[in-house]
Amino acid sequence: MDTPARMMAALMLTLVLNAGPTALAQGGDEMQQQTHAHDPALIPPPVIMDPGPEYGPDRRSFQGIPGIERAPSGRLWATWYGGGPTEGPWNYVMLSTSVDDGASWSGLTLVINPPDPVRAFDPCLWMDPRGRLWLFWAQAWRAWDGRGGVWAIVTENPDDAAPRWSEPRRLCDGVMMNKPVVLSTEEWLLPASVWSNEPNVEDEYIRDATDGGGSNVVVSSDEGATWHCRGSVDIPGRRCDEHQVIERADGSLWLLARTTYGIGESVSTDGGRTWSPGRPSWIPHVPTARFYLRRLASGRLILVKHTPPDGRTRSHLTAYLSDDEGRTWQGGFLLDERSGVSYPDGTQAEDGTIYLIYDFERKGAKQILMATLTEDDILAGEAVSDRVRLRVLVNQATGEDEPE
Repeated sequence: MDTPARMMAALMLTLVLNAGPTALAQGGDEMQQQTHAHDPALIPPPVIMDPGPEYGPDRRSFQGIPGIERAPSGRLWATWYGGGPTEGPWNYVMLSTSVDDGASWSGLTLVINPPDPVRAFDPCLWMDPRGRLWLFWAQAWRAWDGRGGVWAIVTENPDDAAPRWSEPRRLCDGVMMNKPVVLSTEEWLLPASVWSNEPNVEDEYIRDATDGGGSNVVVSSDEGATWHCRGSVDIPGRRCDEHQVIERADGSLWLLARTTYGIGESVSTDGGRTWSPGRPSWIPHVPTARFYLRRLASGRLILVKHTPPDGRTRSHLTAYLSDDEGRTWQGGFLLDERSGVSYPDGTQAEDGTIYLIYDFERKGAKQILMATLTEDDILAGEAVSDRVRLRVLVNQATGEDEPE
């Protein structure tokens, strides 16, 4: 039976899910509309449920940065962003689904596209403990305005082909593109970073983040109804942090972040309130790029990262396992050796199958690809199960840049 706190959290989120567009998008408050008029990145974007030909594959000359999740029925969901010639104010977030375990994928079922030059980017999918599917994304003026913002929509029926989504809601400052974690305290921890990158917008649209810059951890104690920033660490060399957090068996939190030299790390022993000084991780030969870190149902950790011979190229995307809380890593299943593969994300089915998604040549092939495998395959470094599938096509754009 739910505790009173859990019942209240469920009620609050149900109100969010059932609120009408006016209530959530504009708060029913003319003053709020006037406030947002000079800060367009704070305006809830349209959620387009029936994308037209203007969002067709031939209209996208750039796409990548994917995420994946699996509903209880086995329905797969994939998200990524693209639009325009590269990263910039033209970008929008896309969603696609599969009912045959990824053998085939739908066209776009949903698009989130703020009016230019506000862009939507760095999306993430997450199934929460109550069986709800969250779609997160970042929103900023042009490429980066110094503040960003994490937004989300939620559905209670992720098994449906056309689920009913809540209205867009802004959760906090920053950018979050890796899944939240559920702590042993039952709190939800969301890794949101305020980049150290200099804003590349007009002076009047440069924004200061409320919680300051850093690899922040944002926590909800009421199952996503409200969120607050609990703590932050400024790891040397961080830029687009893309950090991920694991709770270890001893209750400490281990944070890994993308840096200019590979991967940086920090540890918290008080639930994320304070952090050890950031330092380079011992994990070797990692170019500056997103990696994937998660705890599997077995208790092992999975790490998917590049292992290029030169230590710099985004190639040789490889999966590893750890059974000692990340101190050592075993196996090494090579998923894709080609240059231009990047940004892995993943999820796991009840039968243990691991689903991984990544992009290949964001401006060349413009492919979103999936792989499936098991822990036994990773440990063996080769296919020993019948569940290995590689380079499964999720989506491919065909647009070309317009001549200047």
